[in-house]
Amino acid sequence: MKRCNPNAKMIECSRAIAEAVKLCKPDVIAAYPITPQTHIVEDLAKMIANGDLNSEYLRVESEHSALSACIGAQATGSRTFTATNSQGLALMSEMLYVASGMRLPIVMAISNRALSSPINIWNDHSDTMSVRDSGWIQLHCESSQEAFDTIIQAYKIAEEINLPVMVCVDGFTLSHLWEPVEMINEDQIKTFLPPYCPKFKLETENPITLGPIGYPFCYQGFKEKQHKAMLDSSQIIKKINKEFLDRFGRGYGDGLIELYRMDDAKKAIVIMGSACGTAREVIDKLREKKEKVGMIKIKSFRPLPVNELKKACERIRGLAIIDRAISLGNNAPLYTELKAVLPENIKINSFITGLGGKDVTMQILEEAIKKIGQKKEVEFL
Repeated sequence: MKRCNPNAKMIECSRAIAEAVKLCKPDVIAAYPITPQTHIVEDLAKMIANGDLNSEYLRVESEHSALSACIGAQATGSRTFTATNSQGLALMSEMLYVASGMRLPIVMAISNRALSSPINIWNDHSDTMSVRDSGWIQLHCESSQEAFDTIIQAYKIAEEINLPVMVCVDGFTLSHLWEPVEMINEDQIKTFLPPYCPKFKLETENPITLGPIGYPFCYQGFKEKQHKAMLDSSQIIKKINKEFLDRFGRGYGDGLIELYRMDDAKKAIVIMGSACGTAREVIDKLREKKEKVGMIKIKSFRPLPVNELKKACERIRGLAIIDRAISLGNNAPLYTELKAVLPENIKINSFITGLGGKDVTMQILEEAIKKIGQKKEVEFL
C-alpha cells in the first residue's frame, strides 16, 4: 500500500491508539484486559516497561476498579487513561456516573463489542449505547487515522470542558485492522496539547471536597450544570477539530458530523463507525446511476449534534438510519433520537444490522437506501 507521507506508519488501530495516548503523557493508566480492547493496554504496558512512557500502570482486578483508580488519580490532578468494552463497560457502569458527575476529564478508549448473552466477542454498538445517558462525551471513529487523531483531541476536549470522553472504535473490524497512520511527534504535540493543568484538584495545601452528598435542594442544580456542559461541549469539539485541522491538516467534518456527497442529495444514509467506509462505496456506486444520495456520518453521538443534523437534512426527503444496536422493547437508539428531532416531513426508516459482528455489506446498505419511504419503518437487515 502506498504510504501517505514519510510520517505514515503501517500500524494496527489498537497500537495507533496506544501511540496517541503515549504522546498525551498520562500520569496514570489503569486497565483490566478484555477482548478486543486488550491490545491497547498491552502496548501501553510494554511502552512503560521499556522506559518509553513515564506513567504509572495499575494492574487492577476488574474494570470497575480500573475506572475507580482513574477517578482517584484524576481527582488529585493527574492525567489518566483507561480502555474497555462490552461486559467490562457494563461492570464499570456505576463509576461512569461518578466520573462524569465529578466533572473529571478522563479519556477512555472503547473497542465496541456486543453484550452477552449469548456470549459474543464481535462488534456492535450495544455497549456504549447502553450507557449513553452516563454523562460521557462519545466520539465514534471510522478509521485508524481518525482514532489516533481523536484520542489526542479527546484530551483537549475533556480538559477544556471538564467532562470525560469515550473514543469508540469498532471491535476487531477496526481495532485489529492494519492501516497507514500519519504520526505526530512529541514536539508537534506540545503546540497542540499543553501539560495538564487541572481547574480543581485534591491537595493538602488547599483542601476541597469532591463528590459530596447531593441533597434534594441542590442535586438538580448539579445535573442542570452537567447537562449544560454537555451541550456546550458541541462548540468545544468543533473548535478543537478546527484547531487540529489547521495544525495537522486533518479534520473530520465539523467534529460532530461529516457529510459525504450531500450537496444535492435527496436521500441519505445516517451511520456511525467503520461501516462509514462501506457506505461511501455504496454512495459512489449509486451516484454512477444518477441517484442523488449522500451520507451523514455521526462522529459525536454525545453530545447529539441536533442543529447540525437539521441543517444537513434541509433538502433531504428520506433517510435510512443504520443502527448496530437495539433498545429491546422499543426501537434502535440512533433512529429513536433522530426521529424525535428531525422534521416530520422527512421519511425516516430504521435499519438494524451488524449485531454481534454480522458483516455490514454494500448489499445491505444499498437495500436500506432503496427501502427509504416504505411503510415499514423499522427492519432488521
